[in-house]
Amino acid sequence: MAAHFGRRLRKGAVTTTVAAVAVAALSASQAPDVTADARDRQSAADATSSTDAASEANATGNSPYYTDLPPLKSPNPSPTIGTPVARGPAEAGIPATVLDAYKKAEAALREAKPSCNLPWQLLAAIGKVESGQARGGRVDADGTTISPIIGPQLDGNGFALIKDTDNGAYDGNSDYDNAVGPMQFIPSTWAWAGRDGNADGKRDPNNVYDAALAAGHYLCRNGWDLSTQADLNRAILSYNNSQDYLNTVLSWLEYYRKGSHEIPDGTGSLPVGRSDSGAGTASPSPSIQVPATTAPPAKQPKPDETTKPAKPSKPTTPSKPTKPSKPADPTPPGSDPGSPTPNPPSTGTPTPTQTVARLENAGTGRLSAVAGDTFAERISARAETEAGQGVGKVRVRFTVVGDTDAAFATGENVATIATDSSGVAVAPALKAGEKTGDFTVRATVVGRVLPGVDYKATVTAPVADAVLGDTALTGTAGGEFAEQVQVRATYKGAAAHGVAVTAALIKSPADPAENDKGPYFKNAAGAPVRTLTGLETDAAGRLTLPKLYTGDDQGTYVLRITTAGGATLDITLTVRPAETATPSAGPTE
Repeated sequence: MAAHFGRRLRKGAVTTTVAAVAVAALSASQAPDVTADARDRQSAADATSSTDAASEANATGNSPYYTDLPPLKSPNPSPTIGTPVARGPAEAGIPATVLDAYKKAEAALREAKPSCNLPWQLLAAIGKVESGQARGGRVDADGTTISPIIGPQLDGNGFALIKDTDNGAYDGNSDYDNAVGPMQFIPSTWAWAGRDGNADGKRDPNNVYDAALAAGHYLCRNGWDLSTQADLNRAILSYNNSQDYLNTVLSWLEYYRKGSHEIPDGTGSLPVGRSDSGAGTASPSPSIQVPATTAPPAKQPKPDETTKPAKPSKPTTPSKPTKPSKPADPTPPGSDPGSPTPNPPSTGTPTPTQTVARLENAGTGRLSAVAGDTFAERISARAETEAGQGVGKVRVRFTVVGDTDAAFATGENVATIATDSSGVAVAPALKAGEKTGDFTVRATVVGRVLPGVDYKATVTAPVADAVLGDTALTGTAGGEFAEQVQVRATYKGAAAHGVAVTAALIKSPADPAENDKGPYFKNAAGAPVRTLTGLETDAAGRLTLPKLYTGDDQGTYVLRITTAGGATLDITLTVRPAETATPSAGPTE
């Protein structure tokens, strides 16, 4: 039998029992760090699912995970029913590229969100239970998995029901969503949580650098401080809202904190226990299967061990029959009769979120900003009832969508804001990146499936309305100008950084045609050129041109500097004749 990386959670009573027993086994083995560490963190068993985590979709869509636990401290753990797999010290080895991705993500979050206190060991713990460290480190040199890690479709048949949100872009399924990659993000979460961790210009959930950085930012949202147990629990539960999942991740977190080491890619140990083991009949792609052990069949009792039937007792006088109770509703097809129905409908007063009928634009117009600048207008959305009344205390998520490096002032491409008493939520200030073009900011109601509101935004190239610098230079024919030309571009009086600049030697201020004689620059091959393009001002709006040669012809010439936005500066170049040596007087007779 094979254990499949892509199978989704069918969580039954047996799975819960095994995971609970596993935690009990760790406690029995005198592993104190599982229940409390140097910061006196509370026991994992005391943690409860957080309201924050339950109020919005999880990163994985509550997908299945590997239930293997780290090696027990005691060589003789207490016997349990369904003893969890707990293998040897090889479990401390993490494939080199995967480990590097975790540590780089920790460093990035230390700079971007220092108050989060994200340890790379937490990413390793989640990576372990989600994909066995990218299937034992089967990744290429760039960190992309050799073959995609994709789960079965979430069609509600024993799993969550999540209809397609990415048109099959990540999971190849245009009907339903599937979890993807070594950190098992569902496409709807990756759309706003995805990151480019290896700076290749793409956000790929199957790349361990991208996935690890995305997981770090996901765990650090909502202002959580992962050095405190309560926030650590909330963050983990927001990734997969299961108490057993929390216990398993915390066990691996403490194990990796005690020590780990780097091993070659592709040599990591493969987990075998799954939270959905034995459930369902889904058949994921063979490309994501890994070897697994098969449990031996239970021992059958011998014939002579069969218990003899008990002697029937003397019948008693039947009591008066009672009125039969109303039969319970039948179990819906595909549900687990041993588990409670998740998120039962409330019969009390509806929450504010439940009363929202639609989300509207609260007056935001077309958004435009110059690359590197902050958008002047902040995006706002209004949650309304069917009657058009504003609804307060509703969480609205604003997500930057599209091929852009624009982000909110927080540095994130997603922000969740609660509506005020009038039903309006205002997103943080939006800052344009260096990439120009159009993109979208989408507002949605957290916890409801309602049409979102799209806000169109445009990032334009930086421009200048003025360019400053020397207006005259003098040199000697057959040589070079002593000073290099330096200019400074400004826009509305401030430095204009990243502005495109063209420098051209023209015939005259009235004739912008390129001059065919006089001063010139040199290209990489040393040949004369009289027009330079592709120039750009620095962060201070300054630009220094390459060395300028005078040429052999004396006279007056013009160098025109032109910026994006139409600002120009004409510099007069004077070329003097070369000095000739005066012959010395000879002897007189």
